[in-house]
Amino acid sequence: YPDCKVDVPSFIGDGYCDGGQYNTEECGWDGGDCIEFNKYPDCKADDPSYIGDGVCDGGEFNTEECGWDRGDCIEFNTKYPDCKVDVPSFIGDGYCDGGQYNTEECGWDGGDCIEINKYPDCKVDDPYFIGDGVCFGGEYNTEACGWDGGDCIEP
Repeated sequence: YPDCKVDVPSFIGDGYCDGGQYNTEECGWDGGDCIEFNKYPDCKADDPSYIGDGVCDGGEFNTEECGWDRGDCIEFNTKYPDCKVDVPSFIGDGYCDGGQYNTEECGWDGGDCIEINKYPDCKVDDPYFIGDGVCFGGEYNTEACGWDGGDCIEP
């Protein structure tokens, strides 16, 4: 790309759409890295490399203008149409993230919070430790937390 004038030429064609000065005709649309991103001309996401990266990134990426994160958010949006969270990929990742994730709209964190929800009076910083097979003791090993979801009950 002889007419491509960029700060870091090695970014051209490195597999990531860097946007900005790299995503120009002179630079071959970042050496081809931005071809998919450019299919969404109204997408205003700050970091185009997240579009279609295999992870539903949410926020500005999970919009019609960005093709629902180039398809990465379609399954999430279908399963949880009313779930509005900062990081959709936390839903159903095997950890109860609590807060905005542990709601009916989000399927109780995609099922991750079902165990902790058995103990409504259990207030701990890391709810995903409850019932994970390891006795953590302390605030987890209380009646309110079901003796760490049963992890602290000796056989």
